[in-house]
Amino acid sequence: MYEWHKSAGARLVEFGRYEMPLWYSGVKDEHMAVIRNAGLFDTSHMAVISLTGPDSRDLLQRCFTRDLSFCLRGNSDPLENGRIVYGAFLNSRGECIDDAIVYQVSANEYLTVVNSGMAGEIFSHLTANRGNLNPEIVDLTGKLGKVDIQGPESLKIISRIVKDPGKIFSRMPYFSFKGHFDKVSSSSNEIISKDGIPFLLSRSGYTGEFGFEIFVRARYLTDLWKQIIEAGNGFGLCPCGLASRDSLRAGALLPLSHQDIGGWLYLNHPWVFALPYNEKRDAFTKDFIGASALRVETEAEHTMAFLGDNLKKIDTHNAVVSELDGTEIGKVLTCVTDMSIGRHEGKVFGIASPGRPDGFKARGLSCGFVKVGKRLNYGDRIILKDPRRSIEVTIVEDIRPDRTARVPLKGFR
Repeated sequence: MYEWHKSAGARLVEFGRYEMPLWYSGVKDEHMAVIRNAGLFDTSHMAVISLTGPDSRDLLQRCFTRDLSFCLRGNSDPLENGRIVYGAFLNSRGECIDDAIVYQVSANEYLTVVNSGMAGEIFSHLTANRGNLNPEIVDLTGKLGKVDIQGPESLKIISRIVKDPGKIFSRMPYFSFKGHFDKVSSSSNEIISKDGIPFLLSRSGYTGEFGFEIFVRARYLTDLWKQIIEAGNGFGLCPCGLASRDSLRAGALLPLSHQDIGGWLYLNHPWVFALPYNEKRDAFTKDFIGASALRVETEAEHTMAFLGDNLKKIDTHNAVVSELDGTEIGKVLTCVTDMSIGRHEGKVFGIASPGRPDGFKARGLSCGFVKVGKRLNYGDRIILKDPRRSIEVTIVEDIRPDRTARVPLKGFR
């Protein structure tokens, strides 16, 4: 993909041991494309580990934060074939090694998607903790390509490149998948491009918007990418880079591993759903590596989301968080600008919000996450300060309204 990105005018930067597109036309244009039409991301830097054999599920239950026996339909049903679940791998101190998404291909086969450069560490973590369990663990780094198409036109575009789209998209709920990058059969879950390329297609949406992720063998990646680009003609599809992916995911209240979660206790953050709490949230439904450290926690730091008054942001390098009286209380983890949102009479709207006021124009709002030594209340005002400037922001429960990742397929036909 390097030559394609280069010829398309991408600004390339080093990221996770790869040279990756930071942007093509510009961060704002690419961010807006995902909200209004569709954006295409090369996310082949992400890593995949496969676990196969009868012990695979038990090993994930030991190492992964989510309880695979209680993670679907309001945490009342077990993970099943064709479904996905988000969680994290922790060390014995209760610190996040990496967050991950687990795919159940069958009762004896799982795929674990982790962040760039983390496959070796997660592979070692799984291997070191398998004890008497003996699944086959395979690091697929370098063997797979991954492409994400995100935005309201994604379904129409993908429907143009696959065989039998009516069958494929008869039903595909949020956090599910169909197909496989290796296996081709007569199953209703099979997905093949019109020229015979098999791939796995999922719906999770790291941008917070409706769309799909594609996993394909590396040798087919560029051909499939070109097919999607061509199919996107007339639908406003554009290639997108890391910068717009960052602004979109932050606006969607989603973390970046090793920045918003990392080498500190995996507690007191907006992603509490990644832990296996019971209904009362006073105990875990299973034991797992790191659980003991989380159970004895008393005064852990808090990770909280914020929203600015305008589009002005700060440089997160060495940035600190202060109360209005100047008392320093923490550090800034992420600070970006979501250009698709704005305020009207004190309320936040997005350019795609169904109830936005007539004539509403989004001017952009800064947003992100801070880590502070005490819990703050929603609505509290704080100051973010880097060596050159400071901005006043508000602690919030959510950021970009009316996100579409969970909207059923019928809303985009």
